[in-house]
Amino acid sequence: MSDVSPTATLLLSCPDQRGLVATVAAFLYEHDGNIIHADQHTDAEEGVFLQRVEWELDGFGVERDELADAFAPIAERFGMNWSLRFSDARPRVALFVSKQAHCMYDLLARYRMGELRCEIPLVISNHADLGHIAADFGIPYHHLPLTPETKPEQEAAALRLLEAHGVDVIVLARYMQILSADFVAGYQNRIINIHHSFLPAFAGARPYHQAHERGVKIIGATAHYVTETLDDGPIIAQDVSVVSHRDSVKDLVRTGTDLEKVVLARATRLHLDNRVLVYGNRTVIFD
Repeated sequence: MSDVSPTATLLLSCPDQRGLVATVAAFLYEHDGNIIHADQHTDAEEGVFLQRVEWELDGFGVERDELADAFAPIAERFGMNWSLRFSDARPRVALFVSKQAHCMYDLLARYRMGELRCEIPLVISNHADLGHIAADFGIPYHHLPLTPETKPEQEAAALRLLEAHGVDVIVLARYMQILSADFVAGYQNRIINIHHSFLPAFAGARPYHQAHERGVKIIGATAHYVTETLDDGPIIAQDVSVVSHRDSVKDLVRTGTDLEKVVLARATRLHLDNRVLVYGNRTVIFD
Protein backbone atom coordinates (compact mmCIF):
# COMPACT_ATOMS: atom_id res chain seq x y z
CA MET A 1 0.00 0.00 0.00
CA SER A 2 1.51 3.31 -1.03
CA ASP A 3 0.57 6.95 -1.21
CA VAL A 4 0.79 6.72 -5.03
CA SER A 5 -2.14 4.30 -5.12
CA PRO A 6 -4.38 5.17 -2.16
CA THR A 7 -6.98 2.74 -0.87
CA ALA A 8 -10.25 2.96 0.98
CA THR A 9 -11.11 0.67 3.89
CA LEU A 10 -14.63 -0.14 5.02
CA LEU A 11 -15.08 -1.47 8.56
CA LEU A 12 -18.56 -2.67 9.47
CA SER A 13 -20.52 -4.68 12.00
CA CYS A 14 -24.20 -5.56 12.08
CA PRO A 15 -26.64 -8.35 12.93
CA ASP A 16 -25.73 -11.46 10.97
CA GLN A 17 -28.07 -11.99 8.01
CA ARG A 18 -28.15 -13.26 4.48
CA GLY A 19 -26.68 -11.27 1.63
CA LEU A 20 -24.16 -9.15 3.49
CA VAL A 21 -20.99 -10.26 1.69
CA ALA A 22 -22.69 -10.34 -1.69
CA THR A 23 -24.18 -6.86 -1.27
CA VAL A 24 -20.90 -5.20 -0.26
CA ALA A 25 -19.03 -6.97 -3.06
CA ALA A 26 -21.70 -5.96 -5.57
CA PHE A 27 -21.49 -2.32 -4.50
CA LEU A 28 -17.75 -2.30 -5.16
CA TYR A 29 -18.08 -4.23 -8.41
CA GLU A 30 -20.76 -1.90 -9.75
CA HIS A 31 -18.40 1.03 -9.26
CA ASP A 32 -15.33 -0.71 -10.74
CA GLY A 33 -13.68 -1.27 -7.38
CA ASN A 34 -10.62 -3.54 -7.22
CA ILE A 35 -10.62 -5.30 -3.82
CA ILE A 36 -7.12 -5.95 -2.49
CA HIS A 37 -8.01 -7.25 0.99
CA ALA A 38 -11.23 -8.69 2.37
CA ASP A 39 -11.81 -10.43 5.66
CA GLN A 40 -14.82 -11.19 7.80
CA HIS A 41 -15.90 -12.87 11.02
CA THR A 42 -19.22 -14.03 12.40
CA ASP A 43 -19.75 -14.21 16.13
CA ALA A 44 -22.31 -17.01 16.19
CA GLU A 45 -23.03 -16.60 19.90
CA GLU A 46 -23.82 -12.91 19.59
CA GLY A 47 -25.24 -13.12 16.08
CA VAL A 48 -22.91 -10.37 14.88
CA PHE A 49 -21.23 -10.11 11.47
CA LEU A 50 -18.00 -8.11 11.14
CA GLN A 51 -16.10 -7.26 7.98
CA ARG A 52 -13.09 -5.34 6.70
CA VAL A 53 -12.81 -4.59 2.98
CA GLU A 54 -10.02 -2.57 1.36
CA TRP A 55 -9.99 -1.51 -2.28
CA GLU A 56 -8.06 0.74 -4.64
CA LEU A 57 -9.37 4.24 -5.19
CA ASP A 58 -7.72 4.58 -8.59
CA GLY A 59 -10.41 3.92 -11.17
CA PHE A 60 -13.18 3.66 -8.59
CA GLY A 61 -16.42 5.12 -9.85
CA VAL A 62 -17.34 7.14 -6.76
CA GLU A 63 -15.36 10.13 -5.53
CA ARG A 64 -14.10 9.74 -1.99
CA ASP A 65 -16.11 12.70 -0.70
CA GLU A 66 -19.26 11.06 -2.10
CA LEU A 67 -18.48 7.54 -0.93
CA ALA A 68 -20.20 7.72 2.45
CA ASP A 69 -23.44 8.99 0.91
CA ALA A 70 -23.30 6.30 -1.76
CA PHE A 71 -22.89 3.48 0.77
CA ALA A 72 -25.31 4.85 3.38
CA PRO A 73 -28.48 3.18 1.94
CA ILE A 74 -26.81 -0.24 2.18
CA ALA A 75 -25.70 0.44 5.73
CA GLU A 76 -29.20 1.51 6.70
CA ARG A 77 -30.76 -1.53 5.04
CA PHE A 78 -28.66 -3.96 7.09
CA GLY A 79 -28.43 -1.93 10.31
CA MET A 80 -24.67 -1.49 10.08
CA ASN A 81 -22.26 0.32 12.33
CA TRP A 82 -19.59 1.35 9.85
CA SER A 83 -16.72 3.67 9.04
CA LEU A 84 -14.63 4.59 6.01
CA ARG A 85 -10.88 5.23 6.19
CA PHE A 86 -8.34 6.22 3.55
CA SER A 87 -4.75 5.03 3.38
CA ASP A 88 -3.28 8.42 2.50
CA ALA A 89 -4.86 10.08 5.54
CA ARG A 90 -2.41 10.40 8.43
CA PRO A 91 -4.17 10.37 11.81
CA ARG A 92 -2.83 12.83 14.37
CA VAL A 93 -1.67 11.13 17.55
CA ALA A 94 -1.00 12.66 20.98
CA LEU A 95 1.25 10.82 23.43
CA PHE A 96 0.46 11.07 27.13
CA VAL A 97 3.37 10.19 29.45
CA SER A 98 4.39 10.43 33.10
CA LYS A 99 7.90 9.49 34.27
CA GLN A 100 8.63 6.14 32.57
CA ALA A 101 10.28 6.73 29.21
CA HIS A 102 10.48 3.32 27.54
CA CYS A 103 7.18 3.39 25.62
CA MET A 104 7.60 7.03 24.65
CA TYR A 105 11.12 6.43 23.29
CA ASP A 106 9.98 3.39 21.34
CA LEU A 107 6.97 5.06 19.71
CA LEU A 108 8.89 8.20 18.79
CA ALA A 109 11.72 6.13 17.30
CA ARG A 110 9.26 4.09 15.25
CA TYR A 111 7.55 7.31 14.19
CA ARG A 112 10.85 8.83 13.07
CA MET A 113 11.68 5.68 11.09
CA GLY A 114 8.33 5.81 9.32
CA GLU A 115 6.89 2.67 10.92
CA LEU A 116 3.76 4.43 12.15
CA ARG A 117 1.40 5.99 9.61
CA CYS A 118 0.55 9.10 11.58
CA GLU A 119 1.60 12.53 12.74
CA ILE A 120 2.59 13.16 16.36
CA PRO A 121 2.11 16.90 16.94
CA LEU A 122 2.51 16.95 20.74
CA VAL A 123 3.28 15.14 23.96
CA ILE A 124 1.33 15.85 27.15
CA SER A 125 2.60 14.92 30.61
CA ASN A 126 1.78 15.45 34.25
CA HIS A 127 5.54 15.62 34.95
CA ALA A 128 8.35 17.65 33.41
CA ASP A 129 10.86 14.76 33.47
CA LEU A 130 10.60 13.58 29.86
CA GLY A 131 10.55 16.95 28.13
CA HIS A 132 14.11 16.52 26.85
CA ILE A 133 13.10 13.38 24.95
CA ALA A 134 10.33 15.17 23.09
CA ALA A 135 12.79 17.98 22.35
CA ASP A 136 15.25 15.48 20.86
CA PHE A 137 12.53 14.45 18.42
CA GLY A 138 11.42 18.02 17.74
CA ILE A 139 7.95 17.54 19.22
CA PRO A 140 6.30 20.11 21.54
CA TYR A 141 5.99 18.92 25.15
CA HIS A 142 3.22 20.26 27.38
CA HIS A 143 3.63 19.89 31.13
CA LEU A 144 0.27 19.88 32.90
CA PRO A 145 0.93 19.03 36.56
CA LEU A 146 -1.95 17.29 38.29
CA THR A 147 -3.29 17.32 41.81
CA PRO A 148 -6.76 16.20 42.90
CA GLU A 149 -7.73 19.87 43.09
CA THR A 150 -6.35 20.83 39.65
CA LYS A 151 -7.37 17.72 37.70
CA PRO A 152 -10.56 19.16 36.14
CA GLU A 153 -8.75 22.33 35.13
CA GLN A 154 -5.78 20.45 33.65
CA GLU A 155 -7.97 17.97 31.80
CA ALA A 156 -9.78 20.91 30.26
CA ALA A 157 -6.41 22.36 29.25
CA ALA A 158 -5.41 19.03 27.71
CA LEU A 159 -8.65 18.90 25.74
CA ARG A 160 -8.02 22.39 24.40
CA LEU A 161 -4.56 21.30 23.25
CA LEU A 162 -5.95 18.18 21.58
CA GLU A 163 -8.57 20.22 19.74
CA ALA A 164 -6.06 22.87 18.70
CA HIS A 165 -3.77 20.22 17.22
CA GLY A 166 -6.58 18.26 15.57
CA VAL A 167 -5.76 15.08 17.46
CA ASP A 168 -7.55 11.91 16.35
CA VAL A 169 -5.96 9.31 18.63
CA ILE A 170 -4.44 9.37 22.14
CA VAL A 171 -1.79 6.86 23.19
CA LEU A 172 -1.14 6.53 26.91
CA ALA A 173 2.55 5.64 26.85
CA ARG A 174 2.72 4.78 30.55
CA TYR A 175 0.60 7.74 31.64
CA MET A 176 -0.04 7.07 35.30
CA GLN A 177 -3.26 9.00 35.72
CA ILE A 178 -6.90 7.98 35.47
CA LEU A 179 -8.82 9.95 32.86
CA SER A 180 -12.27 11.18 33.77
CA ALA A 181 -15.38 9.61 32.24
CA ASP A 182 -16.17 12.81 30.33
CA PHE A 183 -12.66 12.90 28.86
CA VAL A 184 -12.86 9.26 27.76
CA ALA A 185 -16.33 9.73 26.27
CA GLY A 186 -14.96 12.33 23.86
CA TYR A 187 -12.46 9.85 22.41
CA GLN A 188 -14.38 6.57 22.47
CA ASN A 189 -12.24 3.74 21.07
CA ARG A 190 -9.53 6.28 20.31
CA ILE A 191 -7.49 6.12 23.53
CA ILE A 192 -4.99 3.26 23.72
CA ASN A 193 -3.44 2.20 27.03
CA ILE A 194 -0.71 -0.28 27.99
CA HIS A 195 -0.12 -2.08 31.25
CA HIS A 196 1.37 -5.27 32.62
CA SER A 197 -0.85 -8.33 32.50
CA PHE A 198 -0.62 -9.21 36.18
CA LEU A 199 -4.01 -7.62 36.79
CA PRO A 200 -6.12 -8.38 38.70
CA ALA A 201 -3.83 -10.67 40.72
CA PHE A 202 -1.12 -8.11 41.48
CA ALA A 203 -2.83 -4.75 41.50
CA GLY A 204 -1.40 -1.55 42.91
CA ALA A 205 2.21 -0.59 43.48
CA ARG A 206 5.26 -2.77 42.82
CA PRO A 207 3.50 -5.49 40.75
CA TYR A 208 6.79 -7.03 39.64
CA HIS A 209 7.89 -7.38 43.25
CA GLN A 210 4.59 -9.05 44.08
CA ALA A 211 4.93 -11.38 41.10
CA HIS A 212 8.49 -12.29 42.07
CA GLU A 213 7.37 -13.14 45.58
CA ARG A 214 4.70 -15.46 44.15
CA GLY A 215 7.12 -17.15 41.75
CA VAL A 216 5.26 -16.38 38.53
CA LYS A 217 6.28 -18.31 35.42
CA ILE A 218 5.04 -15.92 32.73
CA ILE A 219 4.72 -12.16 32.55
CA GLY A 220 2.92 -10.18 29.90
CA ALA A 221 1.54 -6.89 28.65
CA THR A 222 -1.92 -5.83 27.47
CA ALA A 223 -2.90 -2.93 25.22
CA HIS A 224 -6.54 -1.93 25.16
CA TYR A 225 -8.92 0.91 24.48
CA VAL A 226 -9.71 3.04 27.50
CA THR A 227 -13.24 2.99 28.90
CA GLU A 228 -14.84 4.44 32.01
CA THR A 229 -14.00 1.22 33.87
CA LEU A 230 -10.32 1.14 34.75
CA ASP A 231 -8.25 -1.33 32.66
CA ASP A 232 -11.41 -3.05 31.42
CA GLY A 233 -11.61 -1.82 27.83
CA PRO A 234 -11.58 -3.86 24.61
CA ILE A 235 -8.22 -5.60 24.22
CA ILE A 236 -6.21 -4.88 21.06
CA ALA A 237 -2.94 -6.77 21.62
CA GLN A 238 -1.22 -8.93 24.21
CA ASP A 239 2.00 -10.88 24.57
CA VAL A 240 3.84 -12.93 27.18
CA SER A 241 7.36 -14.09 28.02
CA VAL A 242 8.37 -17.12 30.04
CA VAL A 243 10.39 -16.42 33.20
CA SER A 244 11.81 -18.66 35.90
CA HIS A 245 13.01 -18.82 39.47
CA ARG A 246 16.38 -17.59 38.24
CA ASP A 247 14.96 -14.18 37.25
CA SER A 248 15.36 -11.33 39.70
CA VAL A 249 12.91 -8.47 40.12
CA LYS A 250 15.21 -6.44 37.88
CA ASP A 251 15.00 -9.16 35.22
CA LEU A 252 11.21 -9.21 35.44
CA VAL A 253 10.99 -5.45 35.11
CA ARG A 254 13.28 -5.46 32.07
CA THR A 255 11.29 -8.24 30.39
CA GLY A 256 8.03 -6.51 31.24
CA THR A 257 9.09 -3.15 29.85
CA ASP A 258 10.29 -4.82 26.65
CA LEU A 259 6.87 -6.43 26.27
CA GLU A 260 5.09 -3.16 26.97
CA LYS A 261 6.98 -1.40 24.21
CA VAL A 262 6.31 -4.07 21.62
CA VAL A 263 2.65 -4.59 22.51
CA LEU A 264 1.83 -0.88 22.62
CA ALA A 265 3.51 -0.32 19.26
CA ARG A 266 1.64 -3.28 17.80
CA ALA A 267 -1.70 -2.02 19.09
CA THR A 268 -1.03 1.51 17.85
CA ARG A 269 -0.09 0.24 14.40
CA LEU A 270 -3.18 -1.98 14.18
CA HIS A 271 -5.39 0.99 15.02
CA LEU A 272 -3.65 3.31 12.57
CA ASP A 273 -3.84 0.69 9.83
CA ASN A 274 -7.60 0.35 10.35
CA ARG A 275 -7.46 -3.29 11.39
CA VAL A 276 -9.40 -3.10 14.65
CA LEU A 277 -13.16 -3.41 14.89
CA VAL A 278 -14.80 -2.98 18.29
CA TYR A 279 -18.13 -4.53 19.20
CA GLY A 280 -19.38 -4.54 22.75
CA ASN A 281 -16.31 -4.86 24.95
CA ARG A 282 -14.45 -7.03 22.44
CA THR A 283 -12.38 -6.52 19.33
CA VAL A 284 -11.84 -8.32 16.08
CA ILE A 285 -8.32 -7.83 14.70
CA PHE A 286 -8.12 -8.19 10.92
CA ASP A 287 -4.53 -9.14 10.10
